Amino acid sequence: MYRSFVHQLLRHYIIGSAIAVMGVGSTLMLTTLGISWEEAKWLIGILLFSAMVMGTAESIVFPRDLAPIRRFFAAKEPDEELAAKALEQARRLPLLAVRRIFGPHLFGLSIPGMGLTALCIHYRVLSLPYRYILYAFIGAILIASLHALIEFFLTTKACRPLMAHLLTKAGRIDERHPPLPVPLKTKLQLTVLFSSTFPVLLFSLATEIKWSLAGPSASPWSYWPWATVILLFSIAFSVFLTRLLVDEINEPVNVLLTHMKWAENETYKPVAHNMYTDEFADLLRGFNHMIDAVHRRDRTNKELLNSFITVLTAALDARDPYTAGHSLRVACYALAIGEKLSLPDEQLDALYRSALLHDIGKIGVPDAILLKDGKLSDDEFAWIKKHPALGEAILREVRPIEPIEPLLAGIRSHHERIDGKGYPDGLAGDDIPLFGKIIAVADAFDAMTSDRPYRKGMDIRQAADILRKGKGTQWDSELVDLFLKHLQEEKLLSTSAAS
Repeated sequence: MYRSFVHQLLRHYIIGSAIAVMGVGSTLMLTTLGISWEEAKWLIGILLFSAMVMGTAESIVFPRDLAPIRRFFAAKEPDEELAAKALEQARRLPLLAVRRIFGPHLFGLSIPGMGLTALCIHYRVLSLPYRYILYAFIGAILIASLHALIEFFLTTKACRPLMAHLLTKAGRIDERHPPLPVPLKTKLQLTVLFSSTFPVLLFSLATEIKWSLAGPSASPWSYWPWATVILLFSIAFSVFLTRLLVDEINEPVNVLLTHMKWAENETYKPVAHNMYTDEFADLLRGFNHMIDAVHRRDRTNKELLNSFITVLTAALDARDPYTAGHSLRVACYALAIGEKLSLPDEQLDALYRSALLHDIGKIGVPDAILLKDGKLSDDEFAWIKKHPALGEAILREVRPIEPIEPLLAGIRSHHERIDGKGYPDGLAGDDIPLFGKIIAVADAFDAMTSDRPYRKGMDIRQAADILRKGKGTQWDSELVDLFLKHLQEEKLLSTSAAS
């Protein structure tokens, strides 16, 4: 990864240098100066020699800037201190790139160039006034400023994957080593200011040189083609620089918008790696803290809801010790059916909870009826038939209702029948909620196979036979088949008995 990163930085530097020095500089020099081809070759030679001096100076400074990062990747087992230094240096690299442009790049290019040009003028190799050397230095500052801004944005972009890698290796080191301040306001002001003034300044400088060479008798037709070339180059580089600024702002905004959409859909994903070194770093760090807080709140709410359900289930089991464990077994059977239906995890969780609470309405049934050993009278059975609706009514008092709402349909409808002869609403077929149909199968099976004070539980094969005979009338045919398949897979029912 380090080698690829260095190659990318070098590629960006060469492209930026070529655009700024060879593109703008050469165009300005060769289109503005009225010189012969022989003089042009001397100027190009001076420019190439100066570029070599500049490259030599850069080759000394550039490895020094990369040293902390290189040491991290060179270590066989890099520790946290090495990671911290590498990460901090990666955050500083865009600023160091600007320093290199205004240091070895600007002076390594301009000082040799100015000296050699002065010698060539002195020995009459070039027929130019000495003041043009000052113009060249001013132009070099303009070009270096353009190159520095381009290099800053390209280096920033190149450093982000490296920072993500370092953050992965170094854990939460970014919390202890906050990003260096590179204010977004400063980037905006400098980029907008330079992109708007650069064409004017460059054009003004070129015009001064052009008119001093041409004189007042020059034809305007010789001026405008040259002026058009200079203006087009200037505008093109301003547009390119502005595009880099737009990308610099657009990338973190898109990252934040993407994670906000996930949060809106309750798919909470914190921004894993904060790779920014301006105000966006603080914004994304705050977003991460917010998502962590939401995660903690959701975990707490889920634990509270699970505790609430457990307490209610335990209270019901305590009232009727003969059916203790019934709700838990029904929930497990219902969950197995739901998994066979390939329900999503969120629905499986709601199904399990709904099955746990399916008989909670029996809390409102008098003990004399609920705990009666013998056969119930019609009036007593009418009381029992109230428990699905009573359970729903009890749970509707929970606040907030949103976590409980998905459980209510299954609780109310778990005694409905496919043929419409169930209770409390007499629903039939597809009108019965899915959770109600699933819990009905699970509830009936456990009721048949569990011991009661007044009878012993049925054999699993006998209960399976009753379920099979009730397909399409009392229970949903597909759900019964899925449940019998589950029993077969769990080795609780033989293949012949399940078919």
